[in-house]
Amino acid sequence: MTGRFHLSANRRAFLGGTLLLTGSGFACRVLGFFYRIFLSRTIGAEGLGLYHMIHPVYGICFALCAGSIQTALSQHIASHLDRAKKSFRTGLLISLSLSVLLAWLICQNAAFLAETILLEPRCTPYLPFMGISIPFAAVHSCINGWYYGVRRANIPAWSQIVEQTVRMALVFLLASLWIREGRQITVLLAVIGHVIGEAAAAAFTVLCLLLRPPLLRKQSSAASSGRDDRRQKRQPADRTQPEASPSAARRHVASDAASLMTLALPLMGSRLILNILAGAEAVWIPNSLQQSGLSSSEAFAVYGVLTGMALPFVFFPSAIANSMAVLLLPGVAQAQAEGRQGSIRASITLSLRYSMYMGILCIGIFVLFGAPLGQSVFHSESAGQFIQILAWLCPFLYLAATLGSVLNGLGYTRTTFALNTGSMLVRIGFILIGVPRYGITACLCGMLASELILALACLLCLRAFVPFSWNAWEMIVLPALFLATAIGVHFFLIGVLPLPGWIPLFFQTMLQIGIVCTVYGGLLLAFHFSRAKQ
Repeated sequence: MTGRFHLSANRRAFLGGTLLLTGSGFACRVLGFFYRIFLSRTIGAEGLGLYHMIHPVYGICFALCAGSIQTALSQHIASHLDRAKKSFRTGLLISLSLSVLLAWLICQNAAFLAETILLEPRCTPYLPFMGISIPFAAVHSCINGWYYGVRRANIPAWSQIVEQTVRMALVFLLASLWIREGRQITVLLAVIGHVIGEAAAAAFTVLCLLLRPPLLRKQSSAASSGRDDRRQKRQPADRTQPEASPSAARRHVASDAASLMTLALPLMGSRLILNILAGAEAVWIPNSLQQSGLSSSEAFAVYGVLTGMALPFVFFPSAIANSMAVLLLPGVAQAQAEGRQGSIRASITLSLRYSMYMGILCIGIFVLFGAPLGQSVFHSESAGQFIQILAWLCPFLYLAATLGSVLNGLGYTRTTFALNTGSMLVRIGFILIGVPRYGITACLCGMLASELILALACLLCLRAFVPFSWNAWEMIVLPALFLATAIGVHFFLIGVLPLPGWIPLFFQTMLQIGIVCTVYGGLLLAFHFSRAKQ
């Protein structure tokens, strides 16, 4: 009875932590969206393009020294709770050593990296700031790994919000001071903001580590204390030298380091490859745009509009899909461990249905309102055009996120890595071959093609591993009809009750989007209620 109670309590704690991380991630997505709007209006489209050009350098370094070690730490600590503190120290030593080395290499070779790797000398003064931020990210990630390992997700969740909030507040303050002094605002503002955010997250997690260390759960601590007491009673004179000797301590450190790196190296390799491909994409898009006939300034402006304005809009609803993916993974993994195939099939069907519901709605919203959104938020006609084109990406983007999470939950991590790598290669192929001839349109088509291929590949792989039902009428046709009805109701209401001209364009657009979403959601709810009564 007690075991079942503890298991239920652990599940509730895990799901509670997952929901907390989901909520904090969504809040950070909202804050980050407004931060991007601010940057677009201060450093401009070309500045956004330069900022996104240097960011992959940080992504590659993070994959090497922080992200993979964080995951390995959480897994290792969860399996060896009695050695959590020592494992953390070992992981932090490895991560910090790598991060300091990478930071030094970036600072010493900034010009070489900018001219030879990024193919843009203007990135040179900004790369050292990216290097400085890497040790902060290493500290932050290792501490998060410890908290995750003992299922204390509240500190990592709050650290995300603190990072985004402090970054925005200090960047806004710095921008106002520069404007007051008559100083020109450049990409340096965004790069300093990146360092501020990483430093704030590291400082917050270190403070929490000192004030509220990630102690083990009471049950685990009590059980461990009981084992220690019994061991001491049996061997009262065996408390001293073996554990305290330097040679034993070195052996334990070496053992922990070997265990951590065994877990971290496969993750490091896969993330490194994906980040290198993403970095290559970031470098080759502006370069290929210049080959199509644009000047350097025009190419970076177009790239900045795409990555800093249009894509954040399209990716914004994916916070919901990512939340659903986070919740799906543990449920699917648990169902597989317990042999509940029916539950796995139900989870897959659920993810398919709601991904399509949301994706079809986003197609209608972004196609219909992409132009006024781009104009009212970013004052960019090109951003509106890109949003309208990328709207067709939404269903496949959300499907790939949720189905990839299901595959990971089932243990097919190599499959998801291979599929994501293939998708990235398709996009890079469009960039290298199509963009020099057809401009940015080829890049947009490459994004659509790669996400379509990725979503279909995930679907086919899942179908091969776990047979599940797919009702095209309920998942595609009915939502499309409901969307058409909602758009019709919107045009009827706007025709009968036109919005006053004194309302700003952005708020007019939000009201119209609200009408479409309300009608669409109401029709879906009515359909599900009527089916439940049958």
